[in-house]
Amino acid sequence: MSSHRASIRWQHSSGSFADKSFSRDHRWLFKGDQTLLASSAPSFSGNPNAVDPEDAFTAALSSCHMLTFLALASVKGFDVAEYSDEAEGILDKNPQGRLSMVKATLRPKVRFAGRQPTAEEYQALHDRAHKGCFIANSVLTEVVVEAELVS
Repeated sequence: MSSHRASIRWQHSSGSFADKSFSRDHRWLFKGDQTLLASSAPSFSGNPNAVDPEDAFTAALSSCHMLTFLALASVKGFDVAEYSDEAEGILDKNPQGRLSMVKATLRPKVRFAGRQPTAEEYQALHDRAHKGCFIANSVLTEVVVEAELVS
């Protein structure tokens, strides 16, 4: 088991609560003095140059899948040379009619150095990575993996 922390800091700096023009910009603070500018999504009066929670959620799913994939590839004796993903998260109404991250599509592209997995081995690595991803196991969001093997 482990514990994970993030600190959030917001201070009223501009705009009005009366007309909902207040700034949504805030800071996410993580270990190692890492700070990230965050806001709500632009469609919710947020800063388009800041990371919004929905982007972060999508990135967390993608990152978790990648890290699990890399660990599994290592165990199977495959050397991964490059891994990229253009993940997309969809915010929409769930079956209960509430806004929710209803779907995340991961599009990993992986290039291996040395021994190449067969198509079946490659798909099995992604299937096991999905099943082993802590974040994917923690959410109700449908997660789809559209993997592409790069040669």
